Amino acid sequence: MPKSLPVAKGRQSGAAAPAKVGIISLGCPKNLVDTEVLLGKIALDHVVCADPNDADVVLVNTCGFIDQAREESLAVIREVAEWKAAGKIRGLVVTGCLAQRWGEKIREASPGVDAVLGMSEYEQIGKVLRGVLGARKAAERARAPWRTLVAEDPSYPVPTQTGRLRVTPPHYAYLQLSEGCDNACTFCSIPTFRGLFRSKPRAAILAEAQELIAAGAVELNLISQDTTDWGKDLPGRPGLESLLDELSALEGLRWIRILYAYPGHVSDGVIAALGRGGKLVPYLDMPVQHISTPVLKRMGRRHTREQTIALLEKLRREVPGLALRTTFICGFPGETEAQFQELLELVRDLRIERVGAFPYSHEPDTPAGERFQDDVPAEVKAERVARLMAAQQEVAFAHAAAQVGKTLEVLVDGTDAEGHTVGRTAWDAPEIDPCVRLAKRPRARKPLPGPGSLVRAKVVAAEGYDLRAEVASERG
Repeated sequence: MPKSLPVAKGRQSGAAAPAKVGIISLGCPKNLVDTEVLLGKIALDHVVCADPNDADVVLVNTCGFIDQAREESLAVIREVAEWKAAGKIRGLVVTGCLAQRWGEKIREASPGVDAVLGMSEYEQIGKVLRGVLGARKAAERARAPWRTLVAEDPSYPVPTQTGRLRVTPPHYAYLQLSEGCDNACTFCSIPTFRGLFRSKPRAAILAEAQELIAAGAVELNLISQDTTDWGKDLPGRPGLESLLDELSALEGLRWIRILYAYPGHVSDGVIAALGRGGKLVPYLDMPVQHISTPVLKRMGRRHTREQTIALLEKLRREVPGLALRTTFICGFPGETEAQFQELLELVRDLRIERVGAFPYSHEPDTPAGERFQDDVPAEVKAERVARLMAAQQEVAFAHAAAQVGKTLEVLVDGTDAEGHTVGRTAWDAPEIDPCVRLAKRPRARKPLPGPGSLVRAKVVAAEGYDLRAEVASERG
């Protein structure tokens, strides 16, 4: 869903009066970081609008991973193009994964688009905005050199990302460790538009982390296409565990969370770091995708059923209180009912607390799209997703019910639509996992603490996936 954005005042560079710029951010947290980088550059010279409807120029930062994401991105582009045709805005710029993936096709599909900006060209956003705002006639726009800026090679250098204008609340942030991916999964198109794997240098990561902490972040969520492969291409091949130690030493940081781990790259060092605890919370997001060895082989995954289960069991043994999040693809070409049953058994037997399941999306420019027939009917895919999520719901509800009576550490996020104060345990990543609804203890005089506070709260009830708890104390 599009993100609501903070209002930021621009600083004039002397060239022209600042314009009002709005941005609609689609897709995953990695795209969200790109949005924050773009906003930081835009805010140097322009005013960032909280509501794109109030803007002179609107950027749509697109997702292009699977067909549903592309359809959503194209629908938003068309809607904003209609605003422009109606005279509500002056310009429309498209950025992000779909821009990098389709480039010129976007302008052909939506003539109202003024510029398409690939991910390697974000430094050019100021030039593009000046061009969009300065062009008064359609003919002038049509021959402008900034209309499509998409490099053919997607393996652009990993940018340093200080100076971000944050979209997330101040108390948590996403910290990207690398760009691109070398895993060559047959269903995935990411390397074609994000490029091959490149680590961000250690010094750049630590500088960005310190900037985020100084701006109020007490929780850093580590993201990449493959977070656990960080450092393999750097001098000395430092492992992720060494970076985790350095991040843990940063003053002011309270929680560190690992997202987007790859099963084949979860090292003993990372498991040991998770087991030590401290600021590194007992949570691991590790997209497994499937458990049947024949399906994993067709997917191009570099591990078998036995290796995956051994890893999951080792994590359970060596990381006390670990919560696992994973994603599964249902209906991959050739998936039989028996192979799908293996997924159901995995969720039930391993008691995986957090799960996302998706129907296979047949991507024509991927190895699977070219090599395999999409032979599982859409209705079967949807039915398998529903069955898998129903099985996981039992696990998730049981996990929530088991917390009743316990006192847990909770990070306060703010208030929900009904006005309840809500937060998250260490087992819950922002935006995708369950929440804790907080209340004061009977006869408590102090108001509930605000966003970013860490509190001790006694769980008094489980409400499906979510918890209800009473605040016992606040951590200093």
